[in-house]
Amino acid sequence: MSQYILYCRAGFENDCAAEIQYKASEAGLYGFCRTQPNQAYVEFELTQPSDACLFNQIKLDELIFSRQWFKVIAKLEGMSESDRITPIIESVLGHEFCELKLEYPDTNSGKEIAGFAKKFTVPLRQALKKNLLINEQANHVLHLFMFSSTQMILGKSLKNNASELLNGIRRLKFPADGPSRSTLKLEEAFHHFIPKSEWDDRLRPGLNAVDLGAAPGGWTYQLVRKGMMVSAIDNGPMADSLMETGQVKHFKEDGFKYQPKKHNVYWLVCDMVEKPSRVAKLMVKWLINGWCEEAIFNLKLPMKQRFQNVMQVLEDAEAQLYQAGIQTEIRAKHLYHDREEITCLFRRIR
Repeated sequence: MSQYILYCRAGFENDCAAEIQYKASEAGLYGFCRTQPNQAYVEFELTQPSDACLFNQIKLDELIFSRQWFKVIAKLEGMSESDRITPIIESVLGHEFCELKLEYPDTNSGKEIAGFAKKFTVPLRQALKKNLLINEQANHVLHLFMFSSTQMILGKSLKNNASELLNGIRRLKFPADGPSRSTLKLEEAFHHFIPKSEWDDRLRPGLNAVDLGAAPGGWTYQLVRKGMMVSAIDNGPMADSLMETGQVKHFKEDGFKYQPKKHNVYWLVCDMVEKPSRVAKLMVKWLINGWCEEAIFNLKLPMKQRFQNVMQVLEDAEAQLYQAGIQTEIRAKHLYHDREEITCLFRRIR
């Protein structure tokens, strides 16, 4: 049997566990999860022989609630403070890694280890190189998932099927002139869903965009920064700084009733507080009617069975688009700057 650790947001352990069990069973792999409330990670153990590997069957990018994952190599406890390196080296002999990541649960107690992890990285990397365990051409990344300076789980991830970010988290700086902190959600979504090589095409200046439920303008702000022309739809007031750019037209209308007069909108974005099924249906309507090419939007999650609810909403949307003959890329992720919500991308494929 083999064990895996999957990082998630604290409080979403059950959703992370339900999702990995569902995805694994789809791939013909079966196992069980161990979770504890608010620990910010899930242990998943496969019941198949140890040569079965999640990394060969599932893409991390397909998982909504998992930020990062690795396969367990060893669990170390009660290490001597005078020599932590030796037991680590002994545990990973026979492996080869292209990179080292010292990580920790995204909790208050986990963050307390961040300072030590940063200091410990250099001497550990040097020891790994000395023992010929670091090779830039290798396919695996070494993870030290740390609970304290003397307790940690060692594991490995596949370089091309894992997050390149520390702890799977993209940390962004809130812009001083941003109208609201929600602006970071859309900025992170652009980074997550759109390859940097495609930004010049899909996020280019001059594109037309619509922001449903725009006030005070957190998401509009990101579109304006990219040089787009934005129709901001909301009965509430928009930030004066955005209106002064000349790139924003404010329509005091209900986002669920608004319809564009021209079919020249590329981006539709939406962060309205409403039932997930209703928001998803609205996004589907825009794509079917040809009112936009791409949509990024948030789905506010219920308190219980969040994964099951999300799957039902996305499956219904996919079925409606298929029946309408619309080929669509559908992606979803519980981003770091999300709270009780997930962010989705619907992209029409011409």
